[in-house]
Amino acid sequence: MRVLVAGSGGREHALCWAIAASPLCDALFCAPGNAGIAEVATLVPIKATDIEALIGFCRTGRIDFVVVGPEAPLVAGLVDRLEAAGIAAFGPSAAASALEGSKGFTKDFCARHDIPTAAYQRFTDMGAAKSYIQTQGAPIVVKADGLAAGKGVVVAQTIEEALAAVDTVGGGELVVEAFLDGEEASFFALADGKHAIQLPSAQDHKRAFDGDTGPNTGGMGAYSPAPCVTPEIAAEVMARIINPTVAGMAAEGRPFKGILYAGLMLTASGPQLIEYNVRLGDPEAQVLMVRLASDLLPALLAARDGQLGDFDLRWHDETALCVVLAAKGYPGEPLKGTEIKGLEAAAASDPAIQIFHAGTRSKEGRILADGGRVLGITATGPDAATAQRKAYAAIDLIDWKEGFCRRDIGWRAVK
Repeated sequence: MRVLVAGSGGREHALCWAIAASPLCDALFCAPGNAGIAEVATLVPIKATDIEALIGFCRTGRIDFVVVGPEAPLVAGLVDRLEAAGIAAFGPSAAASALEGSKGFTKDFCARHDIPTAAYQRFTDMGAAKSYIQTQGAPIVVKADGLAAGKGVVVAQTIEEALAAVDTVGGGELVVEAFLDGEEASFFALADGKHAIQLPSAQDHKRAFDGDTGPNTGGMGAYSPAPCVTPEIAAEVMARIINPTVAGMAAEGRPFKGILYAGLMLTASGPQLIEYNVRLGDPEAQVLMVRLASDLLPALLAARDGQLGDFDLRWHDETALCVVLAAKGYPGEPLKGTEIKGLEAAAASDPAIQIFHAGTRSKEGRILADGGRVLGITATGPDAATAQRKAYAAIDLIDWKEGFCRRDIGWRAVK
């Protein structure tokens, strides 16, 4: 098969790395890709949101199957347009992608289908949102309704912070919801419109700095499995959240095919849904792909074809841990164009190390930073402490003074 992956981040590098290992894959392309992806796929200089150009390339490049990585082209209907053009694609339709494209839609959907989530109100009037916040008190959560690259959420500890968040993330529509107390976890399922297969759990680290301090980011590191997601909790999540979502979306004429990513809060009263994403997480994709023992490509094809009913995936028992190296300035304006050295030495330091690129580009044989989150140093080990030690040992071999990382990724599992 000739396969195209759409996207350019760490998630797409992990997907390309896994797909390239499939015996079914004869040729692999990535649009637009990055410097690391270039090692396993042919880069195509087309943005993942340029739907017309992607369709044109699929025709001239005789592409058999497209795997869409990021949320923006999914919400924009890339999968619908590809399928309409006769090109098989993995990922949800625009209608199904509303689970990520609109937080308000998801909250209303949960209410219709009795899926546990925080109490909420939707607002287009920012004054009304502020009045509601003053009535409810703090802590309270303020969310932009649409896509915000993981940064449109403010968990406000004071009323003043919440009122300021309305001005910061508002402008269109807002969701204001009750604060949930507990431990966060990422839960993934592969769905084919009728069935869903549970994938391993993971735990992300959203705050920019050690000790879970600083601004929210797209994710500064992750590990899998997450010890807090016990088999009993996983069964409850499938029964009360994932399966009702797949059934509800089908009943509403929006059958969901793709990766269903539930951001969970594990509360004293059980798991509750914080939000849905409609694709693999980043950096969760990195830790999941290095743990995958099965061939990824047949699973993606089965999901697209509605054939997951009797499908099974196998996973390595090891713990995987990914530390994100970001450019200074992130999650604000990152410093771009700086050279990163020592990557070969870091990659060769241990067979358990895999370096996934996110915001990089190659220029005259040099690797340059070209984004906010730049690299995902991923390690495996028999436990979280070993994987953590290996990842940071590799990071210490990388020469990039303009980058930074958290030094406590995986602290919950290690503790």
